[in-house]
Amino acid sequence: MPTWDRSQSSVESLALLWAARETGVIDALTTNAGTADAVAAEAGIEPRAASIAVESLAEIGFIKRVGDEYEITNRALGFLAKRDVRSIGRLPHALDSFSLYTDLPETMATGEPPTLPDDWLRNRLGAHDATDDAVVRACVTAAVRESPDATRVLDLAAASGVFAREFRARGRNVTVLDDAETVEVVRPLLSRAGIELVAGDPTTPPVSGFGLVFVGDAFAGRDPAEAKSLVAGAYRALAPGGVAVFIDTIHGRCSTAATTRRAAAALATGRGALYDDATIRSWVESAGFERQMVREVPGTELQAVVAERAVD
Repeated sequence: MPTWDRSQSSVESLALLWAARETGVIDALTTNAGTADAVAAEAGIEPRAASIAVESLAEIGFIKRVGDEYEITNRALGFLAKRDVRSIGRLPHALDSFSLYTDLPETMATGEPPTLPDDWLRNRLGAHDATDDAVVRACVTAAVRESPDATRVLDLAAASGVFAREFRARGRNVTVLDDAETVEVVRPLLSRAGIELVAGDPTTPPVSGFGLVFVGDAFAGRDPAEAKSLVAGAYRALAPGGVAVFIDTIHGRCSTAATTRRAAAALATGRGALYDDATIRSWVESAGFERQMVREVPGTELQAVVAERAVD
């Protein structure tokens, strides 16, 4: 009787790829090893394990046989090309997260945030940049609907700037604000798109006067104090009469699957929590916003918290 469960295939693929990365199999294949025997010698693993790993990587399309050896395919480029976040994709960050999940019991026992994997920032930005186009368009549409006349948009804590590029494509003047390290990674990509970049603390933005402030993944990975400060930062960056739109999944309003993903990430990284409607509303009120509402973002699992700054 078959024991293969198709619902587990993605988990098992991640486990295989993670093990291949951690043991050096992928490094070997992307440098000078073209056979299973060469991989075993290069990575220092048992030949049987190398053979199974190499054959499995070929089966799922990360390498291909060319003559008597294997070569990497485009699917593996995210492990090699880190300079341009567009070339990284979702997978390296998924493997980083998987690595943190393996340490969950210890992290939960100690309460200490774990050491993040190498290339965590670039891999996270690559995954952010690979957000589905339909989700990006839906989020930007939801924000523009709340402030259709805003010509100056601030993408606060913008990460890869994937949402900023969509605002720019719709004719808005867009400024991206994030910490200095993030800005330096995405500067080449966003500068070419005609987007202004500002390095600074998103909770105390050094710019202001915007008609619309957009915050994607507003609360994910942020502890309560930081999330509350980010909302206050958005308020300060707005011009009087401006609108802030915070996009995220809200506990109690989103799907069970979205809640589970958020809980796992919060536990694995040691940062963030599940935030419900009442908690977020309290942050919005304390920041000084005049009105607020929560709307579903059509076609997604996300919610948009819309907050208006009063006209002085």
